[in-house]
Amino acid sequence: METVMKKIALAAVAVLGLGLAACQDNAPDNNVSTENTIETEAAADTNAAIDGTENLGAAADNALDAAGNSLSNAGNAVSDAAADVANGQDNVAGR
Repeated sequence: METVMKKIALAAVAVLGLGLAACQDNAPDNNVSTENTIETEAAADTNAAIDGTENLGAAADNALDAAGNSLSNAGNAVSDAAADVANGQDNVAGR
């Protein structure tokens, strides 16, 4: 009977030891995990901001090109109108 009690006591101590080992403090691991998550999210935010800035630059370039094209078209229209007036005057004068 005494050996059975010793076996039960040893089993109980082993189970308690495993239970205590399972309850160890994981705070350092959790801190590292949290830090890695924060760094990953910060990198994603930075990349998104850079992409947004690059897209804004391309949009500004496109807007400037469109404005330049509009000015060029307006200049061509004025030039064409002047040529039409000159042609009209030549036609009136019979040339």
